[in-house]
Amino acid sequence: MNGIIPLYKPRGMTSADCVYQLRKLLHEKKIGHTGTLDPEVDGVLTICVGQATKLVNWLLDSDKVYQGQVVLGKATSTEDATGEIIDQKEILTPFTIEQVEAAMLSLTGSIQQTPPMYSAVKVNGKRLYEYARAGQIVQRPSRQVTIKKFQMRGVPHFDEHQHLQMLDFTVVCSKGTYIRTLAVQLGESLNVPAYMSRLTRTAGSSFTLDQTVSFDQISAKLQQNEFDFCLPLEAAFSSQIPRCTLTDEQWQQVQNGSKITLAASSKQVLLTFNGIAKALYQKQADFYVPQIMLLKNDR
Repeated sequence: MNGIIPLYKPRGMTSADCVYQLRKLLHEKKIGHTGTLDPEVDGVLTICVGQATKLVNWLLDSDKVYQGQVVLGKATSTEDATGEIIDQKEILTPFTIEQVEAAMLSLTGSIQQTPPMYSAVKVNGKRLYEYARAGQIVQRPSRQVTIKKFQMRGVPHFDEHQHLQMLDFTVVCSKGTYIRTLAVQLGESLNVPAYMSRLTRTAGSSFTLDQTVSFDQISAKLQQNEFDFCLPLEAAFSSQIPRCTLTDEQWQQVQNGSKITLAASSKQVLLTFNGIAKALYQKQADFYVPQIMLLKNDR
């Protein structure tokens, strides 16, 4: 099987759990995902099967879209709702929409983030969460990420009994962004502790939440000997990338990894033969050269 599965990852499963479950269902070893989601985050997890695993790095680079909620007034050890409360500050007067919007705007563009201690980032060969569970402190490397959009959804809710304020938000960001950390940074901008209380990835790798399939749906399809849940490789590419149908002669050149001349002007082009995506080529001088070889045969 070769193709893309826009999987709905439920809460309570790791991304690795999802890959393991699909390997059992599909009897296919060659499976990879295109961007880790924390266990308590649900939503779009794009899965590459068979030859489509060649696209994992390509899809990893795509922007992701999230919807979630941040709680202002408390901080946790994990920066999300699963951790212990480590700091709190009563909010007596709720922040105005203008104040929150200004803080979100200050976190838009290229920003620096330090990954949470409870994360899978490796330092000296060990995951940060391993250090955290052992009670060890280790210096964490910061990284630059890009926040293309950070906006409120709806009206903020103020809990006058707990003196907390809850904000629903939408984020569009680059790979490597920790939304938990972004929630904490929002609190820092407003001078209060904060944590992320829930999160859903609503889009990633060209797929949206309404395009995803669940494990139950996949199981039902397999029982009916149907495989339309696994999309063709070209589904991974934006419609903005032009398609080009190869001649027999050009297909022979592509199979040999040769550069070819095309009547095109775009930076990249998706090459097809017999209606099947075969390769992604990129423009170099007067020619197009291989960027990703998808299939070297007619299947």
